[in-house]
Amino acid sequence: MATTFVFNIAKGRFAEFYNRVKNNDPSASALVAVVVNTAASDATLKDLDTLADVLADSDTDELNNSGYSRVVLTDSDLDPLSPDDSGDFMKITVPTLNFGEVEAGMDATNIIIGYDANTGSGTDADIIPVSCHEYAVSPNGTEMTATVGASGLIQAA
Repeated sequence: MATTFVFNIAKGRFAEFYNRVKNNDPSASALVAVVVNTAASDATLKDLDTLADVLADSDTDELNNSGYSRVVLTDSDLDPLSPDDSGDFMKITVPTLNFGEVEAGMDATNIIIGYDANTGSGTDADIIPVSCHEYAVSPNGTEMTATVGASGLIQAA
């Protein structure tokens, strides 16, 4: 099971991706939250450059339970970026994620947040995985929600 980390391809870029979505640059851009069950190591996952690569890993599967859906965050879902000048970091947050009323079946181990520059015509091969967060849940038919990084999804310092 993977822990919480930033993918190598996104290191130093998360604030940029977040800001692009917030500012509609491009207008069809979004952050996408995907729930997976993985036994892959952090070292394996960190090196993957697209969501398609992550999902193609033999130890990683996206939830396919009835009721599950990805969460797509657009500009209206995100707060403006604001650096913490006294603490000398940039705190990036996302709202509570709601993946639907997910039926029992496959368990969850992680949430992956990715950047999609074109939600209208892009594919998983176009989504850049940004961060991976521990999320151990056994769906049971009720609403499956997550607050990822309550003190900040990522703190770039």
